[in-house]
Amino acid sequence: MSRRNRKIQSVLLYAIFSFYVILLLAILLFKYVSPLELFSAGRPVYRSINIVPFHQIRSYLSGASNVSRSVVFNNVFWNIGLFIPLGIYLQLFKKGKRIVAGILFIFLTSLSVEIIQYIFGIGAADIDDILLNCAGGTIGILCYKLLAAFIKDENKIRTAITILGAIVGIPLLCLTVILLISN
Repeated sequence: MSRRNRKIQSVLLYAIFSFYVILLLAILLFKYVSPLELFSAGRPVYRSINIVPFHQIRSYLSGASNVSRSVVFNNVFWNIGLFIPLGIYLQLFKKGKRIVAGILFIFLTSLSVEIIQYIFGIGAADIDDILLNCAGGTIGILCYKLLAAFIKDENKIRTAITILGAIVGIPLLCLTVILLISN
């Protein structure tokens, strides 16, 4: 690959990653309140906490939680799906690619989000979200490891992730922006 193409690929890779991070923050921190309203005195405050592992998931499965299946599906699969790219990018950008260190980073990132949601009253702090986020991040790490097992060249892995990120990420970004604007 020529130097120019490698530079274009790097710019595209980091642009997609940047959009992912912005999207992740928008979904996790600003789904109920805009950043401009965060410190407004008149905004609604939504604050709850669950520190019992699998409590919310169990209530979803048993039907004790009076919510629709689409809410259950969205909660469980969005919490997993949103963190799969983080696991992939984490492995791509790290020098030492130890799985345990990656999972610990994802855990701390998810824990930080839940703490921020609670402190600012912008969501429910829930241990189940942390567990689901860690599951998603672990899936991402394992996807990277699987890709690395088939493609030994790190540059080819970067190319594959850049292409996949563009093919999957850009349409998802557009869809999410449309959904956020329509709400």
